[in-house]
Amino acid sequence: MSGYHVYILTNTTKRVLYTGVTNDLSTRVIEHYLERGKSRTFTGRYYCYYLLHYEFHHTPSGAIEREKEIKGWRREKKEALINSKNPNWDFLNSEVTTWPPECGIGKRF
Repeated sequence: MSGYHVYILTNTTKRVLYTGVTNDLSTRVIEHYLERGKSRTFTGRYYCYYLLHYEFHHTPSGAIEREKEIKGWRREKKEALINSKNPNWDFLNSEVTTWPPECGIGKRF
């Protein structure tokens, strides 16, 4: 089933939160991982590639609307959303993709 995901990422210290939207969550999480250390992107600059929260939406407009809503929240409200489904703040990457990604020669990523 095709659709869209709104997601929240963090870094290893869990001090930074990043909210995004995608139609391919597995690929997007790996792309964030591959951007680590690259200052041209927010997630690369702050090493945000650990998935804390994600939710499915049937339409792109619904997902974009929800992303904008979450981005407008204060950190406390974002933390409450994460806590409602992931109270231990476990990294959920392995739920959506092979983790860590295999990034060798001849691999997709």
